[in-house]
Amino acid sequence: MKRKHKKYSKPKRPFDKERIEEEAKIREEFGLKNKKEIWRAESEIKGIRERAKKLISVGPEEQRALFERLKKIGLNVNSIADVLSLDKKDYLKRRLQTILVKKRLALSPKSARQLIVHKKVLINNHVVNSPSYIVPLDFEEKISLKKREKKKVEKAKTDETRSENKIEVKQ
Repeated sequence: MKRKHKKYSKPKRPFDKERIEEEAKIREEFGLKNKKEIWRAESEIKGIRERAKKLISVGPEEQRALFERLKKIGLNVNSIADVLSLDKKDYLKRRLQTILVKKRLALSPKSARQLIVHKKVLINNHVVNSPSYIVPLDFEEKISLKKREKKKVEKAKTDETRSENKIEVKQ
């Protein structure tokens, strides 16, 4: 069985007051469950920056391929300098949870997270239940909420017929 590896690393100084306060603000702003999600975003951005640094000395075709990949997920980059200036907030803005709030499909980040976890959100008619899903630009307009099922309507109708039956039995 393959071992899962962590997708983040803990901060080197665990009790740095400035970092803790900054992470608390970010966690509140984006409605994150815990600080691991912030660290995961930092790790992703760090990996993207490392790839960009390796591509500095390479030809423009490979650089353009990286830029296109980043543009597909919604990060607006046109040069290596843009890639190196990316921040964890840029990455966190592309999460499904944040986009639901931005599109006003949810009132708050916490309610957006609940909708996603309870499988009420569809992307391109497929259920997505991960709040950390990075939404590509192509699918951003294809986000919708599940329609309410007719079971409740049918249940209400059966309740009405039951009550009518009870009235008939009493008479």
